[in-house]
Amino acid sequence: MPILHLFLIALVQGVTEFLPISSSGHLVLLPALTGYEDQGLLIDVAAHVGTLGAVVLFFWSDVRIALSGVPQLLRGRVADQGAWLALCLVVATIPVILAGLILKVTGLSDAMRSVAVIGWTTILFGLLLFASDRRDDATRTVGEWSLKHALIMGVYQVIALIPGTSRSGITITGGRFLGYTRHDAAKLSMLMSIPTILASGAVLSLDLIGQTDFSLLRDAAIVAVLSLIFALIALKLMFRLLQSVSFTPYVVYRLILGTGLLIWAYT
Repeated sequence: MPILHLFLIALVQGVTEFLPISSSGHLVLLPALTGYEDQGLLIDVAAHVGTLGAVVLFFWSDVRIALSGVPQLLRGRVADQGAWLALCLVVATIPVILAGLILKVTGLSDAMRSVAVIGWTTILFGLLLFASDRRDDATRTVGEWSLKHALIMGVYQVIALIPGTSRSGITITGGRFLGYTRHDAAKLSMLMSIPTILASGAVLSLDLIGQTDFSLLRDAAIVAVLSLIFALIALKLMFRLLQSVSFTPYVVYRLILGTGLLIWAYT
């Protein structure tokens, strides 16, 4: 594959995976604007591996705490912060795994991947993010995350299976409606992405067993590294901006993107 194509895939996936602006909308635009063909499943998995590495590195202190609680959780005990965080992440991930498997088996996931659907969801869920971000009384922090809230945010995450919704955008929306601060709603969304990306990557990888095209593997490695770099930059930028601005700039961008997609779809 041309190096420019690999670069653009990594840029789009790395930046849009964690910003609440819908990666699906951008991935639909990429081939239309560049003329490049679909990159294939292996490159998609590689891009997800890169973004997974970025969020683990960025939140390593929290990831380490959750990992420290896994052995205790496997023994059926929840006695410290690590085990509690690990349990909440499991609870938040179960709904999207079940729903994702249903969509994959029934083929509904492919049926929803139209430009019109992505345009409408980009706009509608952008407006919902705006509504949730109007809360001035949101004071909850990550330390107050409960199993009930983990399950509710997990259900919100299921909605992200509709292309154009934005996984980060909808889970941040859920967190804001539940009363979490902007920073902590975004942090919970990013932590939830780790087991979700792991699960989706594992499912996608089942279709890659026996892959021996070494040139394609080289391309996948390039995309993974570039995606990691771009995702780290995106995460640093978003959390720095959250210290002084709301999610409104992302909402405005989503409205512009969604409108453009709808014009394209209907004309």
